Amino acid sequence: MRNNRSHKKRIATVIILIIFILGGIKVFQTLQNIYGPNVTIEEDYDYLHIPTDSDLNDVTEILAEEKIIEDTSSFLWLAEKKNYHNHVQPGQYRITNQMSNNELINLLRSGEQTPVSLTINNIQTKEELAGKISQQIEADSAKLIKLLNDNEFLEQYGFSDRTVQTMILPNTYEFWWNTSAEDFMNRMHKEYERFWNSDRQEKAKELNLSPIKVSTLASIVDEETIRNDEMQKIAGVYINRLKKGMRLQADPTVKFASDDITINRVLKKHLEINSPYNTYKNYGLPPGPISFPSIAAIESVLDYEDHNYLYFSAKADFSGYHNFSETHRQHLINARKYQRALNKKDIMQ
Repeated sequence: MRNNRSHKKRIATVIILIIFILGGIKVFQTLQNIYGPNVTIEEDYDYLHIPTDSDLNDVTEILAEEKIIEDTSSFLWLAEKKNYHNHVQPGQYRITNQMSNNELINLLRSGEQTPVSLTINNIQTKEELAGKISQQIEADSAKLIKLLNDNEFLEQYGFSDRTVQTMILPNTYEFWWNTSAEDFMNRMHKEYERFWNSDRQEKAKELNLSPIKVSTLASIVDEETIRNDEMQKIAGVYINRLKKGMRLQADPTVKFASDDITINRVLKKHLEINSPYNTYKNYGLPPGPISFPSIAAIESVLDYEDHNYLYFSAKADFSGYHNFSETHRQHLINARKYQRALNKKDIMQ
């Protein structure tokens, strides 16, 4: 009888031990699901992008498709426990290798995004701008192009589809990744107003030009030279021509009018193009910029070099610099030198 009791006691002890072990394993698995590493990325860190209007399933699908987490079931389990499905926030999030589910979900729930450093430079067309912007933030390129050509929308800012390029100043800005096309335009207008402070507006007034016209002229200066140290002198030439009521006769405007910015040699046929942008045929500035003017070019117009030059022609050494002249006669001499250099290199168009 005593042996039978002892045997039952040993069985009970074993059962309790098994339950304890199984319970310990369960606790360990639970802790592992919460605090164990689940993010596996090749680099030390990467960026996760959660689109606007995403739900928990969308987020989980992104994590799985981009192979960011090893175990989606444990992520989903903890996400439900932490009520993440009611707190999904779009944006760009900086994630690190070996993050736990708990760390990842806490980050995504918090909405603590990492901003995007968005650079706008060397942009010629609206399509090029929209494409570049949509590669860096969530704003859709098609939507951006639509807004850039929507006069009713642009009227609120005081711009049109012909002048809106002057509102978007090339620079580097910080944006939230989930910025919409409308919010992008609003931000650009605020940056424009901040740039055109009272000092710059006063300089424009002294030139008898509006900020839009200053930027329009700056877009021509931008296309005339690759040398920043020559911008003020070229701006001075165009200011002199405007003051004298002369046609600007700017080759970049002819290229723009021909819809072919790859032209290396402006020919007589190009000068005959019937377009309000052709400054060989029309007096004054074109109706809008021919590109997105750089801040350097805008400043060069506002602080143009005061001289008596009315003409300039590219140097024959193809250095990117120009010869300047006060008379048309001297200009023709300089222009012929450059034309001969083009002929020598067999550049005919």
